[in-house]
Amino acid sequence: MATAHVPTPWLVLEPTARLRPSDLRAAWRARDVLWILIWRGLKVRYKQTVIGVGWVVLQPLLTTLVLTTVFGAFARLPSDGLPYAVFAYAGLLPWTYVAQAVTESGTSLVHDRQLVTKVYFPRVFLPAAAVLRPLVDLAVAATIAVGMIAWFHIAPAGRLLALPLFLLVAVVTALGVGLWLAALNVRYRDVGYTLPFLVQVWFLASPVAYPVSLVPERWRALYALNPLVAAIDGVRWTLLGTPAPDAGVLVAGAGAALAVLVTGALVFRRLERTFADFL
Repeated sequence: MATAHVPTPWLVLEPTARLRPSDLRAAWRARDVLWILIWRGLKVRYKQTVIGVGWVVLQPLLTTLVLTTVFGAFARLPSDGLPYAVFAYAGLLPWTYVAQAVTESGTSLVHDRQLVTKVYFPRVFLPAAAVLRPLVDLAVAATIAVGMIAWFHIAPAGRLLALPLFLLVAVVTALGVGLWLAALNVRYRDVGYTLPFLVQVWFLASPVAYPVSLVPERWRALYALNPLVAAIDGVRWTLLGTPAPDAGVLVAGAGAALAVLVTGALVFRRLERTFADFL
């Protein structure tokens, strides 16, 4: 007697254009994939390199040397009463992290197109891993800042307790911008080509090589919409004891970072359904 044919069940996964609580639960259940992507990126970054992790320290140190020579010695820009070298290095810590995180996250989907088109996992993990990986580099580079602070006899005191809050602003900013760029780069490859230029412009628009006090008062409100203004100024305050960031700057910076993250997540979710088609 022939047995009845039982059809094979199919599970169809279709992304929606809006965020749902179930998406967060699914991402949490698959969090091990995120850690694997982070660890994979760290191994690839330093594999077959002579200096290895030394590049993490060498890059901001060389940049500090250039900034100190050009802006500190030649242009003689103010540095809030501090030696320009330590002033510049403190600003480069959050900036170097954000620049690296945005650059890597913006190209993450295109770089790992084979994973996107052949394996199912929360696609947001790719830009998220690219944003979290440079935190390891930031921690290593921060050890040099500790040495510089000790060399110049600067006492951070209890201000250090606020340091994670300003670094959180930098992380949220990098993730939000990274989601925007990663999603748009799949559809428009021009984004990848213009990304280095955008990072350079953002560097000039952030108080890395100069203090916020150089910005004219009438432009301060607009300038504060750059979240890195609050992040960099806050890091300098916690590490070096420079003037505390204005409350309005902090509110504007944190609000702008949160707005970029929320809109970036919405854009990423809306375009996610077409990633495989364009990759």
